[in-house]
Amino acid sequence: MTETTQTWTTPPGDGGGSRSPEYRLAMDALSGLRRELFHDAFAYRPLTRTATDGPWVRRLPARMRPYAARLPYAVVAAVALLSFYGGVAGGTNDGPPALMSGLVCAVPVLATLVRPVGAFWMSMAATPVVALLGSSWGDWPWPPGAFICHAAVMVIVAIRTRPRAAAWMWALTAAYGFANESVWGAGHYGGNSSPLLVLTAFALLVVSVWHIRRDARRQVTAQETVTAHERSRRTLLEERTTIARELHDVVAHHMSVVAIQAEAAPYRVENPPEELERAFATIRENAVAALTELRRVLGVVRAEDYEVPDAPQPTLADLDALLANVRDAGLSVEKAVTGAVRELPPGVELSAYRIVQEALSNTLRHAPGATARVEVSYVLGGLGLRIVNGPIPEAGFVKPSPGAGHGITGMRERVSMLNGGMTAGPTDEGGYEVAVFLPVTAPNEGDA
Repeated sequence: MTETTQTWTTPPGDGGGSRSPEYRLAMDALSGLRRELFHDAFAYRPLTRTATDGPWVRRLPARMRPYAARLPYAVVAAVALLSFYGGVAGGTNDGPPALMSGLVCAVPVLATLVRPVGAFWMSMAATPVVALLGSSWGDWPWPPGAFICHAAVMVIVAIRTRPRAAAWMWALTAAYGFANESVWGAGHYGGNSSPLLVLTAFALLVVSVWHIRRDARRQVTAQETVTAHERSRRTLLEERTTIARELHDVVAHHMSVVAIQAEAAPYRVENPPEELERAFATIRENAVAALTELRRVLGVVRAEDYEVPDAPQPTLADLDALLANVRDAGLSVEKAVTGAVRELPPGVELSAYRIVQEALSNTLRHAPGATARVEVSYVLGGLGLRIVNGPIPEAGFVKPSPGAGHGITGMRERVSMLNGGMTAGPTDEGGYEVAVFLPVTAPNEGDA
């Protein structure tokens, strides 16, 4: 029987795999301490001004808002002055030692404006200095000035950093206080580490909750922004899909007519020349090929449950029927036509009809009980549309209903597709106006 001895070699860089969970937890804790309070502890991080558009600042008078932006600096300066007074008046010595004690207490508080983490270490170092300068035997290890200074520094630094840094500051303060009371506390009237720790624990807890709430609000705001952007993109794609479907039907109809007429044209002429027959055959073949490619490319925008409408797509000739329909729905609307009425390209006719339809639908939803007016202007070089509604009546019984946000987006897409221009916005009378111009190129201009 042979005994085999196996030697397990720890791969390089995997030394932590054989460590105990307690050891790894301690190493992670020390690593967090190093990142929060030692790494770039004295880095320059100036305090930013308060935003003048915040919810609290907006309640102030306009002439006081610029001063509100400097409020954090004023608060820190006031706390530094209080710490200075505590350092001067809290000791038993007078003269230069008392003045020096006050300065030592005030400097860490002021340092929070530019070097927050470094200010914490300055406050820790200032505490024994103030105790030596003051020679107070009543409060140990935190003389009055150092007590105010350290508590204020911890709160300010916690506001300017993260909750994990606040927890480490509190733990180091507790270790320093209990070590001093245990080793050098004999002979003093009483220790004040416990009151400082209880006070700062509540203050840091409030600050940490504020940090968590602010971060959560930011995440929610960012998510809402992303959701709104995605909703806008989805709305845009839906409108483009609808437009593509409608144009597909219009163009397919005309291409089918071209193919049928090209096939029937040779039979309308007795003994047509061979060249004419070949020309019409070529026209028909090209029309059928174009129609096939059109259906292949634009057919992808059709949903599985989409049904091709039996009736042809509407034009401006159907505008009176549309107005009669919305009048039956309770909207008082009138129409005005200016210029010489003429036949326009099918895409322009369809887009103009849909824009008027959507504008009147928005009026029904958002301004129930208001009156509307539709103006159609046949001008040189294009078609002008203006749909305007009045304000909502004060004695109206029907409340406005929120829309899905598709209306204006769809109108703009149709106008952009035709290289037109559009404006939409409230009127001075309290209503809403949509103005559109759709350019139409004359045949002779296109030939030129």
